[in-house]
Amino acid sequence: MIVIKGNLIDIFDNTIKFVSIEVKDDRIFNIEYLGPEKQGEKYISPGFVDSHVHIESSMLVPSEFAKIAVCHGTIGTVSDPHEIANVLGIEGVKFMIKNGKEVPFKFCFGAPSCVPATQFETAGAIINSEGVEDLLKMKEIGYLAEMMNFPGVLYDDQEVISKINIAKKYNKPIDGHAPGISGNDAVKYFSTGISTDHECFTFNEAKEKLELGVKILIREGSAAKNFEALIPLAIDNSSKMMFCSDDKHPDDLIEGHINLLVKRAISNGVNYFDAIRMASLNPIRHYNLNIGLLRIGELADFIVLEDKNNFNVTNTYINGIKVSDNNQSLLKCNNPEILNNFNCDFIQSSDLKIKGTGTKLRIIEAHEGQLVTSIVEKNINAENSEIIPDPSNDILKIVVLNRYSNNPPAIAFIKGFGLKEGAIASSVAHDSHNIVAIGVDDDSICESINLIIREKGGISAVSSNKMGVLALPIAGIMSNLPAEKVADDYKKIDSFAKEILGAQLKSPFMSLSFMALLVIPSLKLSDKGLFDGNTFKFVDLLSK
Repeated sequence: MIVIKGNLIDIFDNTIKFVSIEVKDDRIFNIEYLGPEKQGEKYISPGFVDSHVHIESSMLVPSEFAKIAVCHGTIGTVSDPHEIANVLGIEGVKFMIKNGKEVPFKFCFGAPSCVPATQFETAGAIINSEGVEDLLKMKEIGYLAEMMNFPGVLYDDQEVISKINIAKKYNKPIDGHAPGISGNDAVKYFSTGISTDHECFTFNEAKEKLELGVKILIREGSAAKNFEALIPLAIDNSSKMMFCSDDKHPDDLIEGHINLLVKRAISNGVNYFDAIRMASLNPIRHYNLNIGLLRIGELADFIVLEDKNNFNVTNTYINGIKVSDNNQSLLKCNNPEILNNFNCDFIQSSDLKIKGTGTKLRIIEAHEGQLVTSIVEKNINAENSEIIPDPSNDILKIVVLNRYSNNPPAIAFIKGFGLKEGAIASSVAHDSHNIVAIGVDDDSICESINLIIREKGGISAVSSNKMGVLALPIAGIMSNLPAEKVADDYKKIDSFAKEILGAQLKSPFMSLSFMALLVIPSLKLSDKGLFDGNTFKFVDLLSK
């Protein structure tokens, strides 16, 4: 029997009261009322849930992710494993489930709905509707993960509709992914039974979807940051909203997680109890999570705060087990299995040359804090009929190389990263996880790509006299090392990209990973070519 005294934050009657909580085995055995809120005592709150996250984007296996997340009061995640699924298929999903079971953390994994995400890129696997049904039959699979193929929904693609209907058959929620969709398209997309969206990046977009009955997930990740735009809606709509990170790099995860969003929400005028419900009750009910909410008879899942306003977590309990103490994780992780799918050879800088005639170049423009890009047109910078980067005007070369077989690289140009020399590259490249690189010259780009190929996955940075690589041998997207080591190594290479190469974005590697994500408008690059996400068609590099 464990007995804990403190100020209970009761999200069911909007009160704070001084109590004694008795925990027996994995349950709340009794809660004894001792009086009103008592100053100077600790506070006890339901634990937090990240309502949509790709664990793989942290570059950590699930157990290592959990080891850090519990220090911030996160006790569960709604986790879409489509990153590893695009590399390894159902085998990858089962790897995530198996590794997650090594710790008591509450993972709710989804059945990836779009593997591959589109037909316009090369992935390492395919999960068809039969595969989706095999996954949804599993007790560990709680929902159909984000339906990124919104054109397939709008045009009644039979395979897409079949996957949605299978989720309905098993009475499991269906997550959405509908950036910028509005009007009749939004009505049709969500009328299929899709119930959430985490891709809203404007107030009006989220408001329209809320009015359609959609649950809105406020996303604040390492690259995509929509909190400031959407949080005003939570003042009147908190019961239909949740918090998520979507994609979070290890250095950011060590600094904080959903606890920081709860704190920010309250400081932005959201009711104190509403903010906590957005991080606990709302996702638990929507996804039918097996997580307790501090009531007698429920699982003993809760957190202890040093005071009620700063949301610094001193202790986290899952199933009655203390899993963090004074910001130190008590979870123990084993060395993970290594499995991969990486089958391309080294390249030469001559493979990256591109020639063309014309006057205007169609260029991807990346933006701070957004996954959405713009399309800009600039005069060609040419030398001996070869189109070359123009770093003085922040026009760099971008390359996507198929990692699953030997094929010529796709080449285009990009602005917004600000590199002054060298190159950066990554095999974390949503959603197919081919190799993506940007740089100021072909030699640097080639070297950065070959570092990734040498390690069979990772992120790299190259300057005129220095290079670095963080190896990601598990599916080419996750490390087999402890979280603290990965975070430290990531900080070093991130600093290299910013301080030596001149990268201007807050999270250059996270932003880079989305430059091949075709389902987010406007202009992206896959291993098959330059792609317009507005028209869902390939476009020419040279504009007429």
